[in-house]
Amino acid sequence: MKKRLLFGFLAIGVAAFAAGNTVKVNLTQDSVIDGKTFKAGEYKISIENGSAVLKQGKQSFDVPAREETEANKIASTELYYKNGTDLQEIRVGGTHTKIVFEGTAPANSGL
Repeated sequence: MKKRLLFGFLAIGVAAFAAGNTVKVNLTQDSVIDGKTFKAGEYKISIENGSAVLKQGKQSFDVPAREETEANKIASTELYYKNGTDLQEIRVGGTHTKIVFEGTAPANSGL
């Protein structure tokens, strides 16, 4: 089962990603990335040296990820899950950028 969540209200975080490679994302549910469970809440995410760095408060977590460019501009920030909790990718609204978490199968675009 795959689930797609849309977050159009993240425009401020999206603008920050385009300028400084950081985006704010609100995980509305507990999510698993690279076998690690991330509690629901707001995270700042940046890509550094082949890893996504997720920051929540003073805590920082590194998980394998890559940044990809989409041909068309992404209208709103979208989180793609597999099996309900495994976060596979984040498509950053207002940009051509998506963050793909390594170790997960590609998300099905035909959702």
